[in-house]
Amino acid sequence: MRTGQLTAHTHTHTHTHTSQETRTMADSDSEEAAVLDNTDLTSPESENNMINTMVERETALLKKIDINVAESEKRSGKNTVNMQETYTVYLIEIRPANAAEGGLPVGDSPWRRYSEFELLRTYLLVTYPFVVIPPLPEKRAEFVWHKLSADNLDPDFVERRRLGLENFLIRVASHSVLSKDKIFYQFLTEEKGWREAVLETGFQDKADSRLKSLSATLRVKNPDKSFTDLKQYSDELNSAISHLLRVRAKVADRMYGVYKVHGNYGRIFSEWSAIEKEMGDGLQSAGHHMDTHSASVDDILEEEEHYADQLKEYLFYTDALRSVCRKHELIQYELEMAVLDLASKKQQREELTTGAVRVFSLKGMSSKLFGQESPEQRESRLAALQQSIQASEDAVLDKNQECREFMRMSWEEVKRFKEQKDRELREALISYAIMQISMCKKGIQVWSNAKECFNKM
Repeated sequence: MRTGQLTAHTHTHTHTHTSQETRTMADSDSEEAAVLDNTDLTSPESENNMINTMVERETALLKKIDINVAESEKRSGKNTVNMQETYTVYLIEIRPANAAEGGLPVGDSPWRRYSEFELLRTYLLVTYPFVVIPPLPEKRAEFVWHKLSADNLDPDFVERRRLGLENFLIRVASHSVLSKDKIFYQFLTEEKGWREAVLETGFQDKADSRLKSLSATLRVKNPDKSFTDLKQYSDELNSAISHLLRVRAKVADRMYGVYKVHGNYGRIFSEWSAIEKEMGDGLQSAGHHMDTHSASVDDILEEEEHYADQLKEYLFYTDALRSVCRKHELIQYELEMAVLDLASKKQQREELTTGAVRVFSLKGMSSKLFGQESPEQRESRLAALQQSIQASEDAVLDKNQECREFMRMSWEEVKRFKEQKDRELREALISYAIMQISMCKKGIQVWSNAKECFNKM
């Protein structure tokens, strides 16, 4: 039953106006005020408040094309270990934003697996480490309540994931840097050869290993306080949203039970009406209202899932923030290692020049055992050491510049992300509150109607 309801609810988005409607949620505050004045949302208003993309058509790419993950399809085939598997693919369609003006060549309409979206995002993470890369929707359902399927092939879950994947593509296309990436555009337009093209970039060789990142986190001596604070904030935001989603799942479970129990009123009133003459019609009508109220919970909780998906996106955004922090820690660690290497070489030069050895070394022991080296040997070593020091000084300067540039670009990204987060979560929470108010009003109306039925008995 829920599958049919969701299909009816989202079919229009699937084939016609998903990209345009997805962007309407970020309109002006005046529209928000109008919504607040009318808490009884109509169906179109409710749909617009559920869609989870609030991006503006500011980038050159989004001015030229509309992006739409139009549909999903279940397929079967053999995986890399030659075992049969069932999986879902998603159709990406792009078209000129303004057909009259033309635009970029749109190419194919490729079908993509979720794993290909993962590969694209990993490529973007490695290539643009200073960017807070938009997250993908969940691979498997999390924070589910008992009537919600955790099966990743469940039609309702696949449909919500389709919307999430479209949201991901539009977020990337709305980014001033990511939208210009050639590999990303190939992902949108080329059915064949894209995987080979992304692997040919060699991004996997540039990827920092988890062990290396962990080592940097543990061994960096002078972590930047702003990034330390950002990491702590991302952890706390993750914890807050996780708790909110758990509470919401518990409330959904209990609300489902309460609504369905109302169906017992309908059954009892209907049975009671059969033995009454004067009261029969009133009891029968009241029972009908209770049955309608009981059945409405499926649509209500389906709508709530879209708000939960908005929260989940920002739950996954916290990992993108931590990724930026880990990259900075690695750069900072490499800078500290370069500084230590330079200091060590300068100490060697001082010892070679003065003949004084500050610490125990094999070189000092060998000098005592086998005698001092000749002046020519010392000059040769000193010249080689001077060249090495110059190279190390250049390396420190380069790493310093890299660190400063990374901080500049990443903080621009973090600022943009925080503005987006504040705006979108505020609107999502307001819309969720409006939905709850509307739901309560409908409950009041049901009991008001039942009261009128009782009055007429």
